[in-house]
Amino acid sequence: MMMENGLSMEYGDGYMEQEEEWEREGLLDPAWEKQQKKTFTAWCNSHLRKAGTAIDNIEEDFRNGLKLMLLLEVISGETLPKPDRGKMRFHKIANVNKALDFIASKGVHLVSIGAEEIVDGNLKMTLGMIWTIILRFAIQDISVEEMTAKEGLLLWCQRKTAPYKNVNVQNFHLSFKDGLAFCALIHRHRPDLIDYGKLSKDNPLENLNTAFDVAEKYLDIPRMLDPDDLINTPKPDERAIMTYVSCYYHAFQGAQQVGNVTHVPEPTRQYTYVPNNYNAETAANRICKVLKVNQENERLMEEYERLASDLLEWIRRTMPWLNSRQADNSLAGVQKKLEEYRTYRRKHKPPRVEQKAKLETNFNTLQTKLRLSNRPAYLPTEGKTVSDISNAWKGLELAEKAFEEWLLAETMRLERLEHLAQKFKHKADAHEDWTRGKEEMLQSQDFRQCKLNELKALKKKHEAFESDLAAHQDRVEQIAAIAQELK
Repeated sequence: MMMENGLSMEYGDGYMEQEEEWEREGLLDPAWEKQQKKTFTAWCNSHLRKAGTAIDNIEEDFRNGLKLMLLLEVISGETLPKPDRGKMRFHKIANVNKALDFIASKGVHLVSIGAEEIVDGNLKMTLGMIWTIILRFAIQDISVEEMTAKEGLLLWCQRKTAPYKNVNVQNFHLSFKDGLAFCALIHRHRPDLIDYGKLSKDNPLENLNTAFDVAEKYLDIPRMLDPDDLINTPKPDERAIMTYVSCYYHAFQGAQQVGNVTHVPEPTRQYTYVPNNYNAETAANRICKVLKVNQENERLMEEYERLASDLLEWIRRTMPWLNSRQADNSLAGVQKKLEEYRTYRRKHKPPRVEQKAKLETNFNTLQTKLRLSNRPAYLPTEGKTVSDISNAWKGLELAEKAFEEWLLAETMRLERLEHLAQKFKHKADAHEDWTRGKEEMLQSQDFRQCKLNELKALKKKHEAFESDLAAHQDRVEQIAAIAQELK
């Protein structure tokens, strides 16, 4: 089969079947070429340093074949044929051919490339050859369930980053542009190295530098990508990111959890070429693996149905309470309802928000697994689809908004009524205090025994009372007005 933008290759295990056909004369995107050159150089040096050497220019330093053979020995743990030490062109071609023959011996059938092109410093062919080596020795053996290589690495990233806000890994280009996916992978295994809560999707440069610096300092993963290139390129190079992410996979593979800190041992990897003719044991293992995957998929389906049913039932039970507009027409009663609503928002709803997020994550993970393994998409039971849940949730939030608005309006109305009632009581009490004893005074017959001068004094006192009574008329009318408003 054919590789995109690189080398033609055939694998006995149908490896990388999704790769597109590579056009030998096609031009590599300049931005991608720049990214691949930087990443592949760093990847090669991460292995060559074990042999005490390095390369500076990827299209020049492999031309004599010596460091290319050394690279293959380091990453495979095997010994290649003794290289030709001469400096003539045919010596260089012979060494590169020894390297290409070794690659072919590992099950990779190289087509459309010759040692001459590597010796001549053809950058595109050199990058294609290094990509083949990366695929064979760093990515091919990545296996998550029955999926291998690119699909397995993608699923591993999705699973590890699923709990993280603002991270949604769907591919190896745009999904990694803002740097949060790299930071999430590190935090998932080494939470002591990155404070993920302080990161923002709006600061991609800071996120990328944080991840690359931490990976280089604490995980022994060299910088293979340039943050500015990732940010400024509309679609970053998939191969460069896959190469870098594969280093994370190998760094964290087999990590041991001790306390709250994940300690990552120095990765030790062995690569074994699997031939076409599987034996019975291999076939049986593969069948068991497929059955295990099917069981896991069924578990995710059952969990989705259970979570969906539970969430929808909770929404169904909650809606009548949110739609109710009944109260005892007292401020204390409405304030109690308002406190109940706030308790609902503070304690009862957050777990349901998490349940909804988990449900959506499980659904997306399941669909991704089914899609990558060429299986039909999962269709939930009628009434429990993602859109059904989304619509029910929207209805819940609309009911919450309306209920809260009613509670606040009712609170304001009853607070005004409470204020009016207190005002009525105050004025009524004052008026009653003034009227107390007035009727007895008016009904008194004492004036019949009064002398003339005493009678004149009583008359003036009564005239003063009448003036006071006229003034109180306005107060009585105010009390009546308040009573009417309360009514």
